[in-house]
Parts: sequence; structure tokens; C-alpha cells
Amino acid sequence: MFGIQDLALFMVAGWILIITPGPDTAYIIGRGVQLGWRGGFAAALGIGSGCLVHVFGAALGLSAIIATSSMAFTVVKLAGAAYLIYVGVKMLLSRGSTLNVETTDKVVTLREVFWQGALTNILNPKVALFFLAFLPQFVAADAASKPLAFLTLGLIFVVNGTLYCLGVAAFAAKVGGLLKRSQNALKWIDRALGGLFVALGVRLAFAEAR
Repeated sequence: MFGIQDLALFMVAGWILIITPGPDTAYIIGRGVQLGWRGGFAAALGIGSGCLVHVFGAALGLSAIIATSSMAFTVVKLAGAAYLIYVGVKMLLSRGSTLNVETTDKVVTLREVFWQGALTNILNPKVALFFLAFLPQFVAADAASKPLAFLTLGLIFVVNGTLYCLGVAAFAAKVGGLLKRSQNALKWIDRALGGLFVALGVRLAFAEAR
């Protein structure tokens, strides 16, 4: 189908990668605990949308440009690092107001949660390189339309990943319900997320294309 080969192996390998805990999972759990299932779902959908951008990039050849151009890689990398550090510092300096989505004070909105999840992936060239390295292994060399094969495989991966992330978000929301009475616990989760974003930003700033 569309020049795709070893689809069963792709599904197995994809799910192994999906369920491996990482920064995206930590972000979804944090937002799910803080803001309930709506926050967790917004984070999961944002992350999925960010990955989808790279899937289209791989299909159109944009990921190849990032992989072969040191200038393009550096620009995207530094933009992503700056954004991650900005968000992280903002969380670290917050006084807990970002934990309530129903007050009229300055709070984090579901739209912000979505875009934070999306941009952490969109502005990470490592995600682009992942799809560029992973997807071609399952596209036949003589495929009539390689972009269509890339797009199909990418959509399968993103849909599966998003479904898993939504499940993680629902579980985190259940756990969050037990912590709602503890403002200090929620505040420390916000600090932990802030530290995670800063650490990821610093790590990305010093990342090298491989």
C-alpha cells in the first residue's frame, strides 16, 4: 500500500517508541494533574499537532533540509531552546496562579497549554530528524509516491501516539483529583514542569545534528 513495507514491524516499533516515557509524557501528566482532563487533553493534542508538522515536513522534504543544512538546524534549535527556557522560567517564577483555569486572574489557558505542547515539538529539530530517520525504513525504494508513503506512516504514528497520550492524560487527571486539595502539591508540580522546560531548553541549545 503506497509503497509501505513491513507495516506490522512498523506498528510494533512505533508502539514501543510511543510508550517509552519522555519529556512529552511528563508534560501531559503535569498538565493533567494540574488542570484535569481538559488540560491533559490539550497538552496531548498540542504534542500530537507538533509531531504532525514534522510528518508533513518529512513528506515534503523540509526535514531533509534541516538535516543537511547546519544553518537551518542551528536557527530552529536556538529558537526552540529560547522558547523552552522562557516557558520554564515563567513557570518557575509563577506564584501558583497558573494552576487554576476558572478564576478571572491571569491564568494558563487551555489554548496556551496546547501551544506549549505543540511548539516544544515544532521548534525541536531533533523531532524532525527522528521522523526523517525512522519513517524511510518502512518505505520501499521503488515506491511510486514516497511522500504519500511518508505521510501515511507518519499519520499512523501520530494517531497512535495521540491516543496513548490521551489515555495518559485521563489517568493523570484521576490522580490530580486526589491532589486538588493541596495547593502546595500543585505548585510544586508547576515548578517541576518549569525545571523540565529549562533543562530541555539548555539540552537543545547544545544539541548537535547527527
